[in-house]
Amino acid sequence: MKYKSINRWPECERPRERLLRAGPAVMSTAQLMAIILRVGSKNKSAIDLAREILLKFGSLQEIDDASLAEYSDIKGVGSAKVAELRAAFELGKRLVQSSGDGSFHNPSFKNSSEVYEYYQPRFFGSKKEKVLCLLLDTKNRVFKEITVSDGTLTSSLVHPREVFRYAIKEAAVSLLLMHNHPSGDPSPSKDDIQITHRLVETGKVVGIAVLDHIIISDGRYMSMMEKGFIS
Repeated sequence: MKYKSINRWPECERPRERLLRAGPAVMSTAQLMAIILRVGSKNKSAIDLAREILLKFGSLQEIDDASLAEYSDIKGVGSAKVAELRAAFELGKRLVQSSGDGSFHNPSFKNSSEVYEYYQPRFFGSKKEKVLCLLLDTKNRVFKEITVSDGTLTSSLVHPREVFRYAIKEAAVSLLLMHNHPSGDPSPSKDDIQITHRLVETGKVVGIAVLDHIIISDGRYMSMMEKGFIS
């Protein structure tokens, strides 16, 4: 059968026009992705390409976690399309974390539960460990987020020098550290405990308090401060 591009489809079947007419809720995942991808490739429509991506990775979370190299066997998907998908996913995460009026703000937290509720969408379903450092001002508001590492949490990846280099440069008063456990168990490992102790002691020396180290898993979290690992 001869390939027919989306712009030659009947208007009622085109994803973009259908979304504007009926709203995004009626759209399939492949159709929504096709709108983000905009165009397909030779002999493939944008929907065909979206379906191929979904078939390869199996879920939106796996697509979000995929590296550029993992798309190499999908013809028609290069760095530009991967960037488009990543931008769309990041906007979705920021929407979840935005305030009720749609604007972004510097959040402040009263306890670890509030930190977890705010940042859990950032880590949800991730298959890789990610370490995030939150820099706080005199009013305990987060004014900057630093991705310390994207991979397995080890003392070589999360060194006090790297964490406090940013904190000192940005004149942070205190900081919060968090990372995820893809295994689903938020219990701290020996490395987690060792790294936390090193960071707390370094913070005392440089005058920047480490308020907590929160470990997040899907649906659960653990505060190392509340468990007595930080004093």
